[in-house]
Amino acid sequence: MKEKNTRNHVANIERYLRKVDYIIRLKGREILKDFNITIPQFTALQILIHNGDLTIGELSQKMGLACSTITDLIDRMENNKLVVRKKDQKDKRVVRIEVLPVGYEIVEKVLEERIRFLESKLEGLSEEEKEALKEGLESLYNAMNQN
Repeated sequence: MKEKNTRNHVANIERYLRKVDYIIRLKGREILKDFNITIPQFTALQILIHNGDLTIGELSQKMGLACSTITDLIDRMENNKLVVRKKDQKDKRVVRIEVLPVGYEIVEKVLEERIRFLESKLEGLSEEEKEALKEGLESLYNAMNQN
């Protein structure tokens, strides 16, 4: 009986994680519209900021998209002054994608809007409940992130 109870808890946790993720994604898309940036462009900016300047091939791997798709994406982002192509300092044959200040600014503003949204949804929770939620999510993340 205990095993079945545990399985039900896990199934409910998984279901609520999906529901929360869905709501955050919808709100994220809504926020992106205000900044005139697409979801793939925002994802690319986040990956580039997190990983440093990458090549088209490296970004393509991290996003799980074809190099040709990434090339088109970077072309549009370059036209919008979000990124710039730069020759690698060590190997001039290699071209890296560098995020420009506008790209950093958009990511920062979008994430700030998302935090404000989540803050408004957590208003009814006590500080202890917020701390417990953070610790639980952090523990889950750490368990999932172990190789």
